[in-house]
Amino acid sequence: MDDLLLTYVKAANQKDFSIDLTLNVNGALVTGTTVSASKYLQSLSESLEEGDEVSKAISEKLAEASQSAEERDQEDVRFVHLKNAQVYNGDAQPTPSEEEFYWRGKVEEVDGFFLGKIDAKD
Repeated sequence: MDDLLLTYVKAANQKDFSIDLTLNVNGALVTGTTVSASKYLQSLSESLEEGDEVSKAISEKLAEASQSAEERDQEDVRFVHLKNAQVYNGDAQPTPSEEEFYWRGKVEEVDGFFLGKIDAKD
């Protein structure tokens, strides 16, 4: 695992630090802005609040997990969380291309990264 990437992820989790990153994961590029595990879980919870009974139950569990993530020690960092993420794979347009998108991936699966985001040019 890359110690520098872990530093950015820990800072996001512990200090609400955000930075634009582009990650190389199995040949795909994932670009976005770091967020804490807590914010990631909270955003998922909010996206399911207005759904059916199952969605609402999942939303409540995610809200609880978000609270737990905020309270516990974040030294054991296993996942990187990105908001406004886009995934580039080959020459195709990024996925998703127009809506707000959160991404979660294992830190150990990142092959490389650079600071900054990339944008598709028409």
